[in-house]
Amino acid sequence: MSERVINFGAGPSALPESVLNEAAAALLNFNGTGIGIAEISHRSKEFSAFLVETEGLIRTQLDIPSTHSILFTQGGGSAQFSAVVLNLLARYRLLHPDQDDAVMDYVLTGSFSKKAVEEAQRLGGARVNVAADARAQSEDGKSFNNVPSQYSFSPDPALIYYCENETVNGVQFSDDVSSPTSFPFHLLPQNALVPLVGDYSSSFMSRPITRLTDHAVIFAGAQKNIGPAGVTILIVRKDCLVDVDAAAKLGAAPVPCTMSYKTLADSGSMYNTPSVLAIYISGLVLRRSAQLGGVQYYQETNTKKAAKVYAAVAEGEARGVFRGKVKEGHRSLMNIVFDVVGDEAKFVSGAEAAGIKGIKGHRSVGGIRISLYNAVTEEQTDTLVAYMKSFT
Repeated sequence: MSERVINFGAGPSALPESVLNEAAAALLNFNGTGIGIAEISHRSKEFSAFLVETEGLIRTQLDIPSTHSILFTQGGGSAQFSAVVLNLLARYRLLHPDQDDAVMDYVLTGSFSKKAVEEAQRLGGARVNVAADARAQSEDGKSFNNVPSQYSFSPDPALIYYCENETVNGVQFSDDVSSPTSFPFHLLPQNALVPLVGDYSSSFMSRPITRLTDHAVIFAGAQKNIGPAGVTILIVRKDCLVDVDAAAKLGAAPVPCTMSYKTLADSGSMYNTPSVLAIYISGLVLRRSAQLGGVQYYQETNTKKAAKVYAAVAEGEARGVFRGKVKEGHRSLMNIVFDVVGDEAKFVSGAEAAGIKGIKGHRSVGGIRISLYNAVTEEQTDTLVAYMKSFT
């Protein structure tokens, strides 16, 4: 087998080698059963116990209270663009059976929140209000390079969606609530159960979730920081586990059983066969995370890694070889984006010759994207930084 390279890909992304080795052994024999993890029944006592353990690892490391359920499902973040609309419109219908003027608020900060807006508009059932559009604050009026500073939330929305970290555009809300680039929790409607939806697909388990208990739904595809593609993790406040069939009788859109949060919760995430292998590898990653110190450990190390790469970008800007894309103070710790002023293909090919892969920007925006997910080490980051400094 050829030597492994350094993987800065945006997802599916790098996983810890120790986890890969353990998972490889379990492909032949999971937990002493004599059956591989990709073959074993999801209803076996061994896997059922592992699923409970994995849920507990998430709950403990993120300090999730009993007011919220943890669910495992499929379809990635894109499926949740639909599911959050259907479930929270059902909730709204049950709360307001005689109202036909529901509105959904969206904060638009990049490619994935744009996809979420488009899916909400496609599904219909309520008016979509773009409560903030970051493009309005960019120099050209069309770039996603900042966190908005002006918001217009509705007084009683069915949901309020935001994407905490934009994987494509490299924009992230600050976790310091006193920062002007933090999410504006203080502007939300002042009722006890705000229907706030946080898309954490590319930052989940990389640092604590700011004001987690204020969220109605948090969702994340696993394939960035905690596992392979195939499983999506949800944190759902229990008042959002609603009877979607009862809501449909009142006029809400029918919700497929596999997308109903209540169905998922009532079945222990086993209404249908879950992504057994993806959950297993995610559980191994979460075990390792707990041993290292959890999200607090990763917040510290990810901050160090990002500081090194941003310093290298700034040094390259001074030399005239790089150009940053995101305003300072609005930049992601997870996905660092910049342009190569000269020969981008030369930069990419030189990196690959040095054993560095996965750095090309998303096809929709081009440029370079360095994804510093949890499994990327400081030593690997230093190798990248040395290459960046040597590039001419």
